[in-house]
Amino acid sequence: MNFRRITATTAVATLVAVPTAVLVAAPAHADSERQVACAGGRLELSIDREGNGWEVDAGVDNVAAGQKWRLVVKHDGNRAFKGVRTTDNEGDADIDRWRKDTAGKDTFSVKAVRLSDGTTCRVGVTVG
Repeated sequence: MNFRRITATTAVATLVAVPTAVLVAAPAHADSERQVACAGGRLELSIDREGNGWEVDAGVDNVAAGQKWRLVVKHDGNRAFKGVRTTDNEGDADIDRWRKDTAGKDTFSVKAVRLSDGTTCRVGVTVG
């Protein structure tokens, strides 16, 4: 009788633990991510669903350190961010913003301009 109780308890514990392990092990991912070559590095735009909106991550990566870049992010054609960022020691400069979900599909774009010479890069994505 004791053996049956232990076996049943073990079976129930296994059934509960396995789905939990699968949920924990599932990798997080961007709803949409785009990148283009830019000034020897890349310009990236990543859009993630966040509640009733979108987490927007945009920036230049792996370019020279100490460069000033003007970043302009648009959401459905309206400016969501405009500012100048200086690349860090790894050549990265980025911004993170949250944007409310709009009716229908949402279109995001980022334009990056290197202030020293006007090098311009663009990338966009539509989600929803």
